[in-house]
Amino acid sequence: MLKMTRLATLAAILSVAAALAVVQQGAHAQTAAPATPAVAPDAPVAPAASPAATAAPAAKAASGRTTEVVDNPYGLEALWKGGDVVARFTLGILVIMSIGSWYIIITKVYEQFRMGVQARAAEASFWNAPSVSQGAERLKSGSPYRFIAESGLEATSKHVGLLGQVDLNEWISMSIQRAIENVHSRTQDGLAFLATVGSTAPFVGLFGTVWGIYHALTAIGIAGQASIDKVAGPVGEALIMTAMGLAVAVPAVLGYNWLVRRNKNAMELVRGFGADLHAVLLSAQKNAVKG
Repeated sequence: MLKMTRLATLAAILSVAAALAVVQQGAHAQTAAPATPAVAPDAPVAPAASPAATAAPAAKAASGRTTEVVDNPYGLEALWKGGDVVARFTLGILVIMSIGSWYIIITKVYEQFRMGVQARAAEASFWNAPSVSQGAERLKSGSPYRFIAESGLEATSKHVGLLGQVDLNEWISMSIQRAIENVHSRTQDGLAFLATVGSTAPFVGLFGTVWGIYHALTAIGIAGQASIDKVAGPVGEALIMTAMGLAVAVPAVLGYNWLVRRNKNAMELVRGFGADLHAVLLSAQKNAVKG
């Protein structure tokens, strides 16, 4: 009986020791691993977040940041700083052509506007004067109409000596025609430059293009491989030269054609004035001879 009691007591002690060991081992495991929330057996399990969903907020946050502006290493500034003497000289020629073309276009438009104002002034005041000399004095100095009127008056006063042997009609007509041709020559000033720029600027740009391609091939040969960083600069230089040539030539050609058309309209008024002046001077001389 005592033996059975001892065995029961020993078994109880072993059971308590085993329980304490299990509890201690569980406490150590809870300390080492992070605690996980308890989930009910029947509760639905939430799916794990995907990498795309995690990256979306980060991308959205990054989009609100200020974008850094990177300078273009292949622009005009880089072309001027990195180009050789030939590239700079070619670019300088195109710039001079462009400045000269726009200067001529603007000045010629202003001169043609003045000729239009002077034509209206001659129509309003010259033909109402009692004589040609008084009508010429009413016109402003520098007016082509006053120059033509004074040339006609000078022709009538110089019809003496050897010139007197020339028919008066032909002499007055020749003098007025010379004056008209002089006016026409002044209206053509600068148009030859526009025509030259319009015909040569594309070829100057093409020369710059060929020179840029040559530099690209040289860079490829030195590097031994056709990488984009080796050829981007020279190819960009070639394209800029092509664009510059076209940008200079197109306004010059359009401006030339436009100014020629405007000159034609202005000279029609000048020739009409000269024809009327010729008739007036010839009639005045005939009346003076009769008187």
